[in-house]
Amino acid sequence: MKKIIFCLVLLVIASQYSCKKFLDITPIDKVTGNNYYKSVQDVESNITDMYGRLYVKYTQTNTAGATGEFRSGEVVPSSNGVNSRVIRGDIALLGGHRNRIPNSQTTPGLQTIQVNGTRSDRLLLAALFDRDDQGNTNPTQFGNLTRWNEYYQVIQSANILIEKLQDGIPALNQDQTKAYIAEAKFVRNYCYFTMVRLYGDVVYYTSAFQKDPLPRENMVSVLKKCIADLKTAKNDLPLMISDPTNRSVRASKAAIIALLMNMNMWNAGFDAAGKTGYYQETEALGAELMTQADIFKSPRLYTLSEWALVTKGRSEEGLFELFNSANYGSAIPFNLAPIGEAFTHFPYKLPEYDNRSSPAVFTAEYMKKLYPELNDLRLSIWFEDAFNQNAETFQLKKFANNSPIDGSAGAVNGLPDNTFLIFRYADVILLRAEALAELNINDRATDMLNKIRRRAVTADFPNPNGEPYSLKDAIFYERAKELMGEGTHYFDLVRTKRITSRNYTENPLTSDKFARGGWTWPIDGSALSNNPLMTLNAYWIGSGLE
Repeated sequence: MKKIIFCLVLLVIASQYSCKKFLDITPIDKVTGNNYYKSVQDVESNITDMYGRLYVKYTQTNTAGATGEFRSGEVVPSSNGVNSRVIRGDIALLGGHRNRIPNSQTTPGLQTIQVNGTRSDRLLLAALFDRDDQGNTNPTQFGNLTRWNEYYQVIQSANILIEKLQDGIPALNQDQTKAYIAEAKFVRNYCYFTMVRLYGDVVYYTSAFQKDPLPRENMVSVLKKCIADLKTAKNDLPLMISDPTNRSVRASKAAIIALLMNMNMWNAGFDAAGKTGYYQETEALGAELMTQADIFKSPRLYTLSEWALVTKGRSEEGLFELFNSANYGSAIPFNLAPIGEAFTHFPYKLPEYDNRSSPAVFTAEYMKKLYPELNDLRLSIWFEDAFNQNAETFQLKKFANNSPIDGSAGAVNGLPDNTFLIFRYADVILLRAEALAELNINDRATDMLNKIRRRAVTADFPNPNGEPYSLKDAIFYERAKELMGEGTHYFDLVRTKRITSRNYTENPLTSDKFARGGWTWPIDGSALSNNPLMTLNAYWIGSGLE
């Protein structure tokens, strides 16, 4: 892969920065340990830039929605919404609801798609096009999810920093050096994990200046290497960041454990021969974190009455997040990025005359699956009119608590001012429950599940009123409830293979399509540049499509 020459852009993601700043750095081919990496500030600038780049990439589109419930079909565009028909239509396209496309919307890019797939395949691709056939900009910009260049820019930056740290920077002591290496490894491996879940096999490298082209590598192999890499760094960071301005915003031991658990559980779904080992590793990591959390009282689950503190960011429940706050100048660069954009209206989204209904709603059938019993505090705190598909009454209030006072309060389009949650403590607890259930340690798995249910003040599992789910399904649906809107649901369906069953999703894949990579996202053709060994995802370029 060719060396990338770029200027590093510093995006403010923590409160000690009062506005956006820009950092001009010597081109990478001229950077050496002697002329740039001299001080703690040099390293801090590099680290901060990497987080900033991840933030910019994540907010290019509604990443949480598209990688969560949109594509799995649990979301439908509202029939009576007054919001953009294109926005509502693209949600319908992504989730396979072709009958819910607004009548006046043209299908973006459909005439230009050169694949021989089913209509639903073509519609999904259409939703990813950035422009329609007339050249008009597609406001949802789901096509950004097909481009991985930004992730490799961050990976390259991390690789260079790690090499310089390993060579030695005189201004740093041994503990500082180890901590910065651990942080850079977290960022590098988070990028690989994100790309694996989106594209399957990816190009993997850790050298500072990778000159020779490389082919894509099997994703299980990639994550094995990532796991090994992270395990060497896990104990070189504090359990949680003590500085409240950087808590959850910067990597910690808890963040590394959360990433390791997620990578192990992903591999368990695709490496049948090694799945028991992955479950055991996930359980051990979860036990380690929860034991230390009990000792140090952090991380912890907040009560639901404190939920606004979690979505605001830098809470003790958050393990890693891409921090956003209008108060500190880090305004969202793309106004459709927040998940609340799709599911809220006035008074949580301003101005009133433009926002009297939501662009989309969760299907009533899906909500009934998640909440077979009504005595769950999340129903009242996170929703309005939860089981009704009327866009003027339904709201997902989970991300609506931190609303601006008026439309000029700094948040884009008067949206609630929230951070972007990536990993949090509830995710770790439920992953541990899932691993325990897969290991048939059902009593402890049930204990983990009920920790989350008790926070929601709902009945313990098994529900005495006859909840119709097995333990494994109850954990799956608990993750769907608890992590709704946080960009995990579609990935949970894929790694557990539930995506192949209409019992679990409104937009299933056949087993044949799943085996041929139908669960992946297309890879933009720019990935072929300067790499003769590169291949795209064959499923999306017509190879073998029905």
